[in-house]
Amino acid sequence: MKTALVTGGSRGIGAAICRRLARDGFRVVVHYNRNRERAETLAAELCKATGLPHIALPAELAGRAAVEELFRLAGPVDVLVNNAGIAQQKLFTDVTEEDWRRVFAVDVDGVFRCCQCALPHMIHEKAGSIVNISSMWGQVGASCEVAYSAAKAAVIGLTKALAQELGPSHIRVNCVCPGVIDTEMNAALGADTMDALREETPLGRIGAPEDVAAAVSFLAGEESSFVTGQILGVNGGFVIPG
Repeated sequence: MKTALVTGGSRGIGAAICRRLARDGFRVVVHYNRNRERAETLAAELCKATGLPHIALPAELAGRAAVEELFRLAGPVDVLVNNAGIAQQKLFTDVTEEDWRRVFAVDVDGVFRCCQCALPHMIHEKAGSIVNISSMWGQVGASCEVAYSAAKAAVIGLTKALAQELGPSHIRVNCVCPGVIDTEMNAALGADTMDALREETPLGRIGAPEDVAAAVSFLAGEESSFVTGQILGVNGGFVIPG
């Protein structure tokens, strides 16, 4: 039985990824930071649905010791999905040093720490898949989201470089870049804004968390065994990088 650890797995895109990977036959570790009740409820739901011993575990990804404890409790991880992240909307001139450091501490440093903690087992087994969740704004940038865009661009660069380094160990590293997805965070933008974003999307709809989960499922599984270092946009055509 293979184990998949999903950071930020208690809600939204993360929860959809957990459900999809459990359906795919993985034992899922649902990581959370503050949403303990949601994470534990989700893990119990997955256990009931699949009969596998899924669990929920906490960690503040901005701290090294907490991440190491997360992986110690999780046990050997075969698939790592780095989904946890924070966003920020501010004029660049209003971004403080603390703002900048906090976004990078979670969105980039958290990915760095989780990858390092997952790799000893993967390297030993000469197998494994890492799927990083970035954003379409990491590909093209977004006004008033400079810190977030820069952090998510760093995740894309990390993905490409790490794929090169880990290829000889038969470990694959890929990245999914969601567009506008129907989550609680985006719902806060308001109906008018969401309608405008829907109209700007060539496929004519807002994405669902399950759309992202399907892409992660493909990259985590054996059907993508010859795919590494790739950046997969799941955005309905909202951005199409050259």
